[in-house]
Amino acid sequence: MADAELARNIVGIIGNVISLFLFLSPTPTFFKIWKQKSVQSFKPDPYLATVLNCAVWVFYGMPFVHPDSLLVVTINGIGLGIEVIYLTIFFIYSDWPKRRKVLIFLLVEFVFFGLIVFVTLMFLHGTKNRSMLIGILAIVFNVLMYASPLTVMRRVIKTKSVKFMPFYLSLANFANGLVWFSYAFIKIDVYLLVPNGLGTLSGAVQLILYATYYRTTNWDEEDSNKSEVELQNAPSAALPAHT
Repeated sequence: MADAELARNIVGIIGNVISLFLFLSPTPTFFKIWKQKSVQSFKPDPYLATVLNCAVWVFYGMPFVHPDSLLVVTINGIGLGIEVIYLTIFFIYSDWPKRRKVLIFLLVEFVFFGLIVFVTLMFLHGTKNRSMLIGILAIVFNVLMYASPLTVMRRVIKTKSVKFMPFYLSLANFANGLVWFSYAFIKIDVYLLVPNGLGTLSGAVQLILYATYYRTTNWDEEDSNKSEVELQNAPSAALPAHT
């Protein structure tokens, strides 16, 4: 039992490191925004979604919701802080319509999250019931957020080009899903198993597509929709499979 717990902690620490890399991977995009003092065609949607997602997983990992989930809390807490920094930069260099969108979405998310916390603590008693509600919500959010990487994969198949699906990011997504799936499997946690199983599958498909279409990729071809494709890649960078 002690050996299993040690193995789980080691795997969880490795997962934290990989997840941190994924959270930080959009940094070049925001450095570009800061340098040019303009958000250009980039949108805040994936980062707004990640804020709520991270908050839900932090709440899931609380001792009074799902005990023995410290490593889930740490990485999602860090991720939440990173996403807030991203949104702050976006807000500073946006025009008023985009700022208003950010403020409205954050307000809606704050109210929604507050409602989740209120219902969980006031009407659900015991960690089993609380884990079930928050875990199901977290899984639903994760499944919905896989729509964006699917868009990129569809583009790869259509164009037979992997130019805008970075290999190392796809590899990191696969490794991240696999590590957190293993973490959840050692001490069965179905609410971590399901999204990370999907994350592992998504990462594996991306790697298969990369191997399939690498030779047909025209690396010198210009793409007028580069910013849009970068945006579509952003959620898979910003959303580790367990978050």
